[in-house]
Amino acid sequence: MPAPLVTNIYTADPSAHSFNGRLYVYPSHDRETDIEFNDRGDQYDMVDYHVLSMDKVGALVTDHGVALKAEDVPWVSKQVWAPDCAQGPDGRFYLYFPARDKQGIFRLGVAVSDKPEGPFTPDPDYIPGSFSIDPASFVDEDGSAYVYFGGIWGGQLQCYSAPDGGSFDASQDGGPHEPSGEGVLALCPRVAKLSSDMHTFAEPVREIQIVDEQGKPLLADDHERRFFEASWMHKRNGVYYFSYSTGDTHFLAYATGTSPYGPFTYKGKILEPVVGWTTHHSIVEHEGKWWLFFHDCELSKGVDHLRSVKVKELVYNDEGEIVTMTPD
Repeated sequence: MPAPLVTNIYTADPSAHSFNGRLYVYPSHDRETDIEFNDRGDQYDMVDYHVLSMDKVGALVTDHGVALKAEDVPWVSKQVWAPDCAQGPDGRFYLYFPARDKQGIFRLGVAVSDKPEGPFTPDPDYIPGSFSIDPASFVDEDGSAYVYFGGIWGGQLQCYSAPDGGSFDASQDGGPHEPSGEGVLALCPRVAKLSSDMHTFAEPVREIQIVDEQGKPLLADDHERRFFEASWMHKRNGVYYFSYSTGDTHFLAYATGTSPYGPFTYKGKILEPVVGWTTHHSIVEHEGKWWLFFHDCELSKGVDHLRSVKVKELVYNDEGEIVTMTPD
């Protein structure tokens, strides 16, 4: 069983990157709370971010301390959830994060630092046109930067009337709220290209299509394969790998495509269910190997809102398919 990266705090939703020859992990920070579990995710009452780093997997992990606090972001009311970080063309580092605004609606924010470990200085307002949760940044080989995002149930994706947002229906907030019924298509994640300054979207938000082996969009009731939350993008040998969590079936799954916008064809599972309700991950190449960062609740003995980040080596077969792993 892999050991937690750190045990001084509870960490979850790890976004890992190799910057300047060192691994940096951007997790959310779980804390003790007596808020009862509900499908809005209120028990995940996070208030700040720490950044972790290491020379390589298995080396000493440094906790760089608090990199950003919710109380320092003017538009945030609560719940700074799963973040990610990208290096911009100016060499600076941009932390993307979700949180509820003053009206209780999830938005995406950005904060900047000269160093990958922070501290990060937030923009005074959220990214215009942003919504939902779980931003995952991806910088392609041509320098184009994208942010992938979205989550249903507590992530509020089901509340919107259009792929680029549209009107917000508060009656659909929480869970389990998602489309259902014979032939009904699943809700899919969103993507937007980032502006050259990394602070805003450079284009309208697009909905990503995830299809089956026949090229047909996945259906809403296909909970074994449909998207729930936790977008991630990586590229290997010219192939774009879009990976995500299936939520209530507790798998990490992936699909592949030839464009950062998709469509992506479902390929299979990356990781079987962990201890705990949620599953969230990232995939990064470092020192010639690929690594899967994920979380579970082993350390907290199954307390779902107290999770710990772990890492395992990711293996591909000769066809470029990811070999399914178990958490142990």
